[in-house]
Amino acid sequence: MSLPAHALPDVWRASELARPPGLVLPTGHAALDVALPGGGWPVGGISELLQAPGLHAEWGLLAPALSQLAAQAPRSGRSAVVLIGAPWLPFGPALAARGCVPGSLLQVQADALADRLWAAEQGLRCADVPAVLLWLGAVPAAALRRLQTLAQEHSRLLFVCRPPSARQEASPAPLRLSLDWPQAQAEAGGRPPALQVEVLKRRGPPLAAPLLLQMQPSALQQLLAASHGQARRRRARLVQTLALSEVSGAVDRAQSLV
Repeated sequence: MSLPAHALPDVWRASELARPPGLVLPTGHAALDVALPGGGWPVGGISELLQAPGLHAEWGLLAPALSQLAAQAPRSGRSAVVLIGAPWLPFGPALAARGCVPGSLLQVQADALADRLWAAEQGLRCADVPAVLLWLGAVPAAALRRLQTLAQEHSRLLFVCRPPSARQEASPAPLRLSLDWPQAQAEAGGRPPALQVEVLKRRGPPLAAPLLLQMQPSALQQLLAASHGQARRRRARLVQTLALSEVSGAVDRAQSLV
């Protein structure tokens, strides 16, 4: 008896989220996990992150996943996430506060496109590298297909950061996200900044609207709120002290005129 097409493991309906062919790693952002096939980053495929130059939203987005990889690393400490062509080094204390050990990151300096692609291929083949973060500009589609094949063959996480102009180009990546950090929203009401994530491509139906993800952990939010409260109380005491000083000065001047 043959199964209907929708019951076959490799067949999925475009109106539904597909079942991922391999493992996934939870993103650490509940709203994003719900929107992704399998509930996380695809292990064995490219996750393409498109963002404007200077935004650097990838660190807040990926920090929870990187902390999971650090926790899963063997005690020998040989496991390392490889950064290739990173425009800036991440701030170690900030990553450590999110549970990501800076010592688990290995930076590769490579300016030429060919060097970055070669380093990424070596990282994907390395048994001690669970994930590769690669920064690219313009790149041939054939090169991305090769990376996608290697990530799939070796069951590696591969995050490729590219500029927004890549949105108009075809990509073999099973997952493509557009990242933005609206400044107006970041400053509204004193709330912590929310990253706007638009799912451009996934194995499933398009999302009706972008996702808004809080980038600050709850513990950090509480710490900042307490710090802001202390600052407000100090300002209030200073204003009160200045007011009393002015009143005392006025009294002294009045008495000197008598």
